[in-house]
Amino acid sequence: MATITTAKAGRGGAPARFVEGNLFRHVVVMSLTSSVGLMAIFVVDLVNILYISWLEDPVATAAVGYAGAVLFFTTSFGIGISIAVSALVARALGQRDPDLARRRATNGLALGLGVGLLFTLVVWALLGPIVRALGAVGETEAMTVHFLRIVVAGQPLLMVGIIASAILRSHGDARRAMMVTVWGAVVLAIFDPILIFGLDLGLTGAALAGILSRLAICLFGIWPILRHHGGFSPISATGFAEDWRGLGGIAGPAILTQVATPMGQALVTRLIAPYGEAAVAGMAITGRLTPVALGIIFALSGALGPIIGQNFGAGRIDRVRRAFWDAIVFMGLVVGLVTLVLFVLRGPLADLFRAEGVTRDLIYLFCGPLCLLFFFNGLIFVSNAACNNLGRPFQSTLVNWGRHTLGTVPFALWLAGSLGPQGVLIGQAVGGVLFGLVAVWLALRVINRTA
Repeated sequence: MATITTAKAGRGGAPARFVEGNLFRHVVVMSLTSSVGLMAIFVVDLVNILYISWLEDPVATAAVGYAGAVLFFTTSFGIGISIAVSALVARALGQRDPDLARRRATNGLALGLGVGLLFTLVVWALLGPIVRALGAVGETEAMTVHFLRIVVAGQPLLMVGIIASAILRSHGDARRAMMVTVWGAVVLAIFDPILIFGLDLGLTGAALAGILSRLAICLFGIWPILRHHGGFSPISATGFAEDWRGLGGIAGPAILTQVATPMGQALVTRLIAPYGEAAVAGMAITGRLTPVALGIIFALSGALGPIIGQNFGAGRIDRVRRAFWDAIVFMGLVVGLVTLVLFVLRGPLADLFRAEGVTRDLIYLFCGPLCLLFFFNGLIFVSNAACNNLGRPFQSTLVNWGRHTLGTVPFALWLAGSLGPQGVLIGQAVGGVLFGLVAVWLALRVINRTA
């Protein structure tokens, strides 16, 4: 008789791959492949700001920094919905019901596209007030709004691509999930220099290249689902209503959880703004370096979710608990290694962005103590994955909002008084230590109660 891990449960079905086998290996493989795909999303922004920094215009660099805080909000909506879709599809596969998994994937993508379009329209209409609230003024404000009016139009495409990638991960198709955003980064790498320098479009060229990149992410997300995983189901009112309740129960708190991060980044941007465009540029560069250098940690929540979801669906709570601790051990090893590499390369990295003065100081600060303290943010990511996939997503919401409000503003304000812009970033990092420990405690309570 075929086992769960090898059986096909219907036409176009995929096996529940994570209910057997070495969990640490599953965590490593899924995290590494997912991180390549996730890092590709952030490489898009990093490459943009790298090319813009070569224009040696601090106003343009600061504009991309302000724009990043706004784009982070719309991207977080897509990530939040993808977490819900991934959890429900993985559970269906764990129960060996590929038809249910296909229906949930279809309705999840439809929901994501609808929410993406609506949210993008609202943000586009309010760009001026939003950018001013972040602290941008004068020419910097005008350049930021101009850049965003172009690139925000492509955010629904990015959201569809992110959700499609999560569906592929739920099927255990790590390689194709990874390639979704890799192709987006490739497209950006090709068109960024052509549009920015070759056609002399500057900031406008960077925005247009971003649109093309998002289109590629969307197309390369949808195609492998159609080709290798049975495609999609017809949308019915009954099925959509049923899945809407399930998706909404996870997606609502997950979106609130994800939005907490860009909210915290927006608050930090506002606190940095009074120190000038060089400080904002430094924050923008470190903000883009963080998810690229630590992409494996950012990927842990999405990568761990299908592993926990499939084992939860199969009733294997012992493996859920083991996967949780294996993810923390793996995360600690990654943070330590990345910190060491960044510390050694801090000089060349600063030179690459032609950073001087306070901009260079902030890059050096990141390539050392701040990177090491990111371990505690990683604890939050791992704990969020457990809570989201075990039916307690609201706990993730509380922890994330606490971390990016009470765990950011008081510490940043306090240390900024004596250390300036460096104090803002140090305070942001220090506040994460407490909430990382709280997140682990809450996640373990959920796991133990589920058992």
